[in-house]
Amino acid sequence: MLTVAEALDRAQMLCDAATKAGADAADALYYCNAATSVSMRLGALEDVERSEGQDISLRVFVGQRSASVSTADMDAGELAKLVSRCVAMAREAPEDPYAGLAPEDRLFRGVAPDFDLDDGSEADPQALRAAALAVEEAARAVDGVTNSEGGSASHSRTRFALATSHGFLGGYGSSGHSLSASVIAGEGAGMQRDYGWHSAHHLSDLESVAAIGTRAGTRAVARLNPGKAPVGKVPVLFDPRVSGGIVGHLLAAIAGPAIARGTSFLLGKEEQALFDSSILIHDDPHRPRGLRSRAFDGEGLPTAPRDIVTGGKITGWLLDTASAKQLGLQPTGHASRGGGAAGVTASNLHLAAGAQSPEALMADIGEGVYLTELIGHGVNPVTGDYSRGASGFLIRDGRIAGPIAEFTVAGNLIDMFAALIPADDLVFRHAVNAPTIRIDGMTVASG
Repeated sequence: MLTVAEALDRAQMLCDAATKAGADAADALYYCNAATSVSMRLGALEDVERSEGQDISLRVFVGQRSASVSTADMDAGELAKLVSRCVAMAREAPEDPYAGLAPEDRLFRGVAPDFDLDDGSEADPQALRAAALAVEEAARAVDGVTNSEGGSASHSRTRFALATSHGFLGGYGSSGHSLSASVIAGEGAGMQRDYGWHSAHHLSDLESVAAIGTRAGTRAVARLNPGKAPVGKVPVLFDPRVSGGIVGHLLAAIAGPAIARGTSFLLGKEEQALFDSSILIHDDPHRPRGLRSRAFDGEGLPTAPRDIVTGGKITGWLLDTASAKQLGLQPTGHASRGGGAAGVTASNLHLAAGAQSPEALMADIGEGVYLTELIGHGVNPVTGDYSRGASGFLIRDGRIAGPIAEFTVAGNLIDMFAALIPADDLVFRHAVNAPTIRIDGMTVASG
């Protein structure tokens, strides 16, 4: 793994070499992740894994033609061959009127702020083994747990560096820690599985092994002996571990590439009140220790906190440079980069908490459904039609009445957004966070 400074040197060298070889513009991106994980099962060591993958990609532009190549070989000679190959490919590529680097006058300038993404730790296999064992033991200690799929603990380090031929140079590193347990309750055909997990940049922010393990075991036992879900249009509550998915569907619908292609169900609804006026969805790339915090995006543009939804309306599209050009707009600092063309992503996103507790939200429900797990990817991005396999709990007379499984929930995201009511139990644990939410009028059917 290169240091950030070394990675920036390599990236800058590639950009300089590309312009000398005839490219009009270029950018180079280095990404590396090194991870160590330990898995325990039934108290015995099951697996120790160490992985390290690094990649440097070069994107060049010759007029309105472009090409991208990447390699894991950091040897100077190999990188020189990469440059020649990429420029030659670009000369033969079809023209793209939207190809190009981000606007030079909008690039991030100055010293990037420190968002405290790296705790300076190194992987300690013995400590990881102890944590994996402890989290599994905590889960297995729950009465009713009969078997285990294991406990695991991991440590990772990431490096990111980006250089462009028109003046941007920036990079950062981060550390990562994660802990999980997955256990089984019951016997024979009546067995049920569930899990608990958490991840954080700093080990000190990681939830305790007891909390994660106990949650995994308690959830598995709670799912035993599931009954049938009610059928028809009923109120549905989404547990916080699945409610963030609703926000994710919104993000996909306001991403610039989808808008430019005309494949979003929100196209033409920019001014429509999609949510209740009290709904706020906020993107904060500058949150200290946030899982997706960053000072600049994948094209070198500055990021900034932004309300994605306020007053019930979306505030605009999330745009990279290409989609912004197609739409006649300006990029918004939401570009993401892999080995080739840019995509679009948000950072640390959350749906703001409401005023009522989850118990209060369900108090008036005669019969409904509380979702804890969703299965499949049954969402049509063009129409907004939503249909997912699910499991969870029956709500009867305003209270959780027992587990249910093997059913589907369906609706249309436009209707779901309009009916969405958030509870007050928002907790910042993931990159996308949402409280418990209630949506009335969804269709529930037997699986």
